[in-house]
Amino acid sequence: MARPATKADLLTAATENYRKLNEMIEGLTEEELGTPFDFSGSAKKEAHWKRDKNLRDVLVHLYEWHQLLLTWVNANRRGDNWPFIPKPYNWKTYGDMNVVFWKKHQETTLDEAKSMFAESHAEVMALAETFSNEELFSKSVFPWVGGSTLGSYFVSNTSSHYDWAMKKLKAHKKNCAGK
Repeated sequence: MARPATKADLLTAATENYRKLNEMIEGLTEEELGTPFDFSGSAKKEAHWKRDKNLRDVLVHLYEWHQLLLTWVNANRRGDNWPFIPKPYNWKTYGDMNVVFWKKHQETTLDEAKSMFAESHAEVMALAETFSNEELFSKSVFPWVGGSTLGSYFVSNTSSHYDWAMKKLKAHKKNCAGK
């Protein structure tokens, strides 16, 4: 599916990828759930391939990015000048922020992570519903969005991010099958 460019497509893609991700999670075996992620033998270079060690880590990552979106949109709607990536981080250093998120949740259980992710997904979807198609996908509607569209942030934090999570889980399943 092409990257969503309308509200209807955003809502459909986010819902569909959320459903697919949850189906994939439900299909994980006890062995797959109990085996730590290990992508050291792959050519994957991005830091997240080393950072995330299990399903919980992936789900809390998605949850924390939902929180970034919710906080950013709600603060700016109130008139607060709030950046999407909170200080001291920025788009060049957000990997460090992701590590802070990872460390923050090392005591979070998988069941808690599943619940947090489900709740934050519902909150993000409800927030997306409050905007019109034009508000989501026209540039310059909200000065705090910058040169992008608000909808692109929703896409990145839902359907695209869920796709990222599914790719990671598929790679983990493949690793488990090869052992």
